[in-house]
Amino acid sequence: MGDRHERQQKLMQILHNSQRPVTGSDLAEALGVTRQVVVHEIALLRAQGMDIVSTPRGYLFESHPAPAQRSVLAVYHPPELTRKELMTLVDFGIRVLDVLVEHPLYGELRGSLRLASRRDVELFLQQVRASGATLLSTLTDGHHLHTVEYEDIGALTEAIAQLRRQGIHVYE
Repeated sequence: MGDRHERQQKLMQILHNSQRPVTGSDLAEALGVTRQVVVHEIALLRAQGMDIVSTPRGYLFESHPAPAQRSVLAVYHPPELTRKELMTLVDFGIRVLDVLVEHPLYGELRGSLRLASRRDVELFLQQVRASGATLLSTLTDGHHLHTVEYEDIGALTEAIAQLRRQGIHVYE
């Protein structure tokens, strides 16, 4: 594709028009460049103040106002309950924005998730399996934080109660 300005405009147009994250490979193909060029262009656009988020499923342009409420949940569970934890949250209409662990050596480590549906959770867990990567929570023996967004505090309260019934410890 032509010059950098043209390429960045097209990249922003693709992200703005997409309702779902777009992979770096798909962006590279659409722009006729390598994935590394896309990564570089994204970095430049972010430096210009564009709100482009990198998720496990691809890039997303965040142009929506944030939901009414946001909280941080402190959670503890073994890795085998991760699917149950995430599915429960999204089933109650709660969006899981990230996971954060407090590592004794590296300090705060955060991973962007942006999970809002069962499909999002399944795709994330497929990526975990396919990549052979370990979950951040394994670095802290299952202790981690999630930033969550929700419209209804009652749904969050119900979700927390459900998680606790499933043996997942949640501290508010």
